[in-house]
Amino acid sequence: QVQLVESGGGLVQAGGSLRLSCVVSGRTSKYYFMGWFRQAPGKERESVGAISWSGSNKYYSDSVKGRFTVSRDNVKNTVYLQMNRLKPEDTAVYYCAATTAVTLNFTEYPYWGQGTLVTVSS
Repeated sequence: QVQLVESGGGLVQAGGSLRLSCVVSGRTSKYYFMGWFRQAPGKERESVGAISWSGSNKYYSDSVKGRFTVSRDNVKNTVYLQMNRLKPEDTAVYYCAATTAVTLNFTEYPYWGQGTLVTVSS
């Protein structure tokens, strides 16, 4: 079993930055492929980015590429999502999730955090 706890959400003005953290605990948690997802009101959950267990491979959606960065610290068992140049359309609940597959499909992630709300004002 793997447990995930996100933090770092909040209210920020457009153009600002936030860093989300996701603490991962459980058996062999550092070997999981980790994804970040978001869901805005009335919209489907979408992939934001993901990172391999070693940190050497990273993936981003086109909507955040160049603005968001995924990283992980396997000593601290923590995955990060650094969000820069935030836009009002980035407003959503952000989730981290873990899987043993290499995938951006949220249906293939069995473990999820509770989510953290990011609100970007214009």
